[in-house]
Amino acid sequence: MSGLDFTGLNPRPAQVWGGVRLVPLVREEPVPGLRLHREVYDRFGEVLVSPGVSYVSYIPHGLVADWSGERPDTGPATRPVAQSAAYGTQLDTGRPTAMAVERHHRMVKRRPSKGKKGQPAGAVARCRFLPLHLAMEGYLALHFGGPAIAWQEWSREAVRQGLSPRSEAAYLGLDVPGLADALRVFEIHPDQCGVLVYVADALAAAFVVPHPDDYRALHPTLLQDMYGELIHQYGYFGGPVPDFDARLGDGRHIATLADLRAAAGAQERAWSESHDTVMARELLGTSYSFERVRRMASFDMYRFLPPFRVDSDGQHIGELITDHKGRTAYLKTFRLAPAQIRRGHLLNSLADNDWHLGRTADRLGTTPEEIVRRIRAAGFGSLLR
Repeated sequence: MSGLDFTGLNPRPAQVWGGVRLVPLVREEPVPGLRLHREVYDRFGEVLVSPGVSYVSYIPHGLVADWSGERPDTGPATRPVAQSAAYGTQLDTGRPTAMAVERHHRMVKRRPSKGKKGQPAGAVARCRFLPLHLAMEGYLALHFGGPAIAWQEWSREAVRQGLSPRSEAAYLGLDVPGLADALRVFEIHPDQCGVLVYVADALAAAFVVPHPDDYRALHPTLLQDMYGELIHQYGYFGGPVPDFDARLGDGRHIATLADLRAAAGAQERAWSESHDTVMARELLGTSYSFERVRRMASFDMYRFLPPFRVDSDGQHIGELITDHKGRTAYLKTFRLAPAQIRRGHLLNSLADNDWHLGRTADRLGTTPEEIVRRIRAAGFGSLLR
């Protein structure tokens, strides 16, 4: 598997509010055998991802994937607050008083079933995962160990500790101008199982779930997801985007309701084709590197990273659940900022060349001095001697 499979997901004409464009994704049939529901935390969380290494961030909620056949429960709405992500460090909130921290065991944690519908008591038919944080931790852990060879250019701390600590910042969806209003007035289709969020016609996020009831319950959580700095800026400085207009008939006479229905269907098909090949091309036309993190009966959970091409701004990290045919049952993505893409490209280039500055410079067609400059500009200057 190298790309995303949207088989069975059909985009409907976009709905626009100012600079925010929302494209509904509908299914003819829900994905059988899988449901999602939410666990509410609404506080800062710490996740021990490996011995001595923690991921710390504001974590408003977790999602529980359930393939037991039991009816999922829904939790209360959460209260959004400002958000940032930090890896391997303590989180300083800037407040004089202490803040409660929820400690989570692993990014993906299995849950026992209650033993209904033929499931034996204690059987594993659920797992809890932390949406988007699973993907962000994978990005932050990119070549986290640092240099494997103690070249003379690297400091002792770089060899001993690698890239620890490493952090990234993100914005809460509530802080993206126009997004809250767009989601409030958003018309949810009866069979809707997902949405693509565009800000100033830049793809900000994709969100897909297996069942329409799951989407209706989780629709408000888009305001509590993480969005990159670029999307936050586009929300402030991007102007209103044009709405979707359909011109029926195209010079042909429409005399009956059947003619009108056929013309409307043709416009929907034209929109769907143009959307997938133009607006969503950066998401659907990209090859990703996938890491499987959990097998769930006939479903598989992955997180993925883009190729980190510096000549392309629209690149996404994310997490994915596929069925036995590789079709998307669940998806959530985060658009990387250009600086984050450059950091990923630099780390991949260094790792591919055993962290040797000379060989890395030759591979990239530049000089070792320029590589040193890029390392410092990326915020990794403490690794150098």
